[in-house]
Amino acid sequence: MFNKEDYKILRENMVEVQLKTRGIKDEKLLEVMGQIPRHLFVSEQQRSCAYEDFPLPIGEGQTISQPYMVALMTELLRLKEHEKVLEIGTGSGYQTAVLSKTAKEVYTVEKIESLALKAEEMFKELGYQNIKVKVGDGSEGWSEYAPYNGIIVTAGSPKIPEPLIKQLSENGRIVIPIGGPFSQDLILGEKIKGELITKTICGCTFVPLIGKHGWDK
Repeated sequence: MFNKEDYKILRENMVEVQLKTRGIKDEKLLEVMGQIPRHLFVSEQQRSCAYEDFPLPIGEGQTISQPYMVALMTELLRLKEHEKVLEIGTGSGYQTAVLSKTAKEVYTVEKIESLALKAEEMFKELGYQNIKVKVGDGSEGWSEYAPYNGIIVTAGSPKIPEPLIKQLSENGRIVIPIGGPFSQDLILGEKIKGELITKTICGCTFVPLIGKHGWDK
């Protein structure tokens, strides 16, 4: 059974070995990921491997992304502390928690109600007060609070959903896996003069984005 100090050591090792050595340079982000208790976002049975370099199942056919992918996607957004970010796919809530420490406001959409409620409970337990959670079709975004300085999609889509492009602010950035249902390319898009300019970052594998502007099922 691990104690608080054990988890602290595992977090520090995760930052040093998985993140820094693979090119994550944002000091604030590294500090945040060295503090957030990732083990609380997975089941008790999986806590011993919560800081390992691979995704883990969280139920309902969904996963928590490997720490490096969380760090990479967050760093690509280049969020500032006064900015607003939209997350599509709350899942365990771990990525949301990281965003909450790097942006002023986080809006997150999850289609599976049980996951959304569980994540919301964890945010309250940990005292994260700048997160709003919605149950719904993430491919449609969350227009009520648009525009967003950053949008992060933690599920693979055949294309970038049009509503998300519309809800992105000028000079805003979106990070999203694009491709087939089983493997994708991580795409970074930046809105410049109303047009989305994109580039491919790396290959990746995410669960599919189910919704009106994603996959049907």
